[in-house]
Formats: sequence, C-alpha cells, structure tokens
Amino acid sequence: MMDKRDFAFDKVNYILLAIGMAVVVIGFLLMSGPGSTETAYNPDIFSARRIKVAPVVCLLGFVSMIYAVVRRPKDADNDGQETTTEEVQA
Repeated sequence: MMDKRDFAFDKVNYILLAIGMAVVVIGFLLMSGPGSTETAYNPDIFSARRIKVAPVVCLLGFVSMIYAVVRRPKDADNDGQETTTEEVQA
C-alpha cells in the first residue's frame, strides 16, 4: 500500500497548478480578438490589453505553475522536525 509521503505532490500543489493554468488561459483569452484583414486595418491589434497586459498575465501564470511544481509538500508525520540519518536507518 502506498503512503501519502510517496507522492511528489500534495493537494496544495495540484490546486496551485490549476490556478496557474487558469491564469495562463485567461492571459491567452485577453490576447484574442479580431485581427486585421487584407482589406481592413484594425488598430485594436496593438491595444495595451493585447500587447502588455495579456503577456504579463500569462507570465505570472507560468511562474506560479513553476512554483507549484517546485514547492515541496510539508510532511505531516514530521511536524516540521528534521529527520536525521540515524532515524532513517532505524
């Protein structure tokens, strides 16, 4: 039977990953919109929302996803105490 400590992620890691992914999707949605065609120029393609805000939102989402992957779950059995090699060998 597998213990909880055998998993690399805990519940908080998955929640942070989901939030980061949602932020990235929101950033891509902010980038979307009508484009220019060959016959009509649309100046909205250079709006601040599409070229400044949306990439920053996506970047924050990716950074939060990286943090969620790198974050080490707290060990509930230890209660914040360090394990020594003697305790591991016993």
